[in-house]
Amino acid sequence: NEPYMHDDDDPSRLTARRTQAMASLYRGLLLLLMALLPSAHGATTARGKISAAFVFGDSIVDPGNNNDRLTEAKANFPPYGQDFPGGVATGRFSNGKVPGDMLAARLGIKELLPPYHGNDLPLSELLTGVVFASGGSGYDPLTSIPATATSSTGQLELFLEYKERLRTLVGEEEMTRVISEGIYFTVMGANDLANNYFAIPLRRHQYDLPSYVKFLVSSAVNFTMKLNDMGAKKIAFIGIPPIGCCPSQRELGSRECEPMRNQAANLFNSEIEKEIHRLDAEQNVQGSKFIYLDIYYNLLDLIQRPGFYDFKEVTEGCCGSTVLNAAIFIKNHPACPNAYDYIFWDSFHPTEKAYNIVVDKLFQQNMQYLM
Repeated sequence: NEPYMHDDDDPSRLTARRTQAMASLYRGLLLLLMALLPSAHGATTARGKISAAFVFGDSIVDPGNNNDRLTEAKANFPPYGQDFPGGVATGRFSNGKVPGDMLAARLGIKELLPPYHGNDLPLSELLTGVVFASGGSGYDPLTSIPATATSSTGQLELFLEYKERLRTLVGEEEMTRVISEGIYFTVMGANDLANNYFAIPLRRHQYDLPSYVKFLVSSAVNFTMKLNDMGAKKIAFIGIPPIGCCPSQRELGSRECEPMRNQAANLFNSEIEKEIHRLDAEQNVQGSKFIYLDIYYNLLDLIQRPGFYDFKEVTEGCCGSTVLNAAIFIKNHPACPNAYDYIFWDSFHPTEKAYNIVVDKLFQQNMQYLM
């Protein structure tokens, strides 16, 4: 007779139990490690919490909100989008993706951040974030008028409309969760300087440059506080790029960046950075976070050290370099054959490659605040 074998002595059952015990032990150790590493734990919980990304701004981040507007500031035709998935000109002012897409992708939210206007967006898109930015817009209400763009105030009104739409679709509680757990980026100011103050005489008659910058800073702070009052808890404020280095803003034929425009951008950035730190310290709405992201020196680094980043052309745009080598004015024009060598795509906007490097830098420098 075979000796009676108890269940506990069955080798396969013993192996299974040992495996379960080891798995429990590993789980326990992992939880202990996460408790001992608050920074790592914080990153994972915060990352899990950023459910959506919302972007306000100008053509640096507009993915196509101007497509159906009667405006010169649009890009839904070739050569724009030649390196976008499928080679489609979506209305993004570059040869490929723009910073909103890159920020959303790096946050693990989604690969492309769609425009709020235009196509009927499915609920899944509305829940994970949209872009309200409009090419030609600025913090100064006057800036958007010549471009017939959606002003910064108009973008906040669209955000209010979006909230109502979401409330109708998913109810108050879910809408509030999406809004409070989202991250908000604002990118404006370049048009206020390049296409308003330095291009149209009106503001120059009213303000000297330091006074105009002061007015812009105050308008930008008001915009940021209104956004916060509307439920945005985590706001990342992106400064003005070195606009004097855009091909269209340089002195004709010059290898040098135009100093006055860069000085103005720099002055705005240093003032708004102080204000953003102040808002963050005061935190009128409980649990809010305000951060300043520097696009100025990150883009300037590419312009000053092009070889380091594998660029060959700094002063020219791939589609041309005058004021008329951007937006509607280059509709169906041929682009250069080697966009990869260029920092600027048209006479005002960087290439996808340049944007990618700048967004990478922003993430490396501000990871702990963004995640």
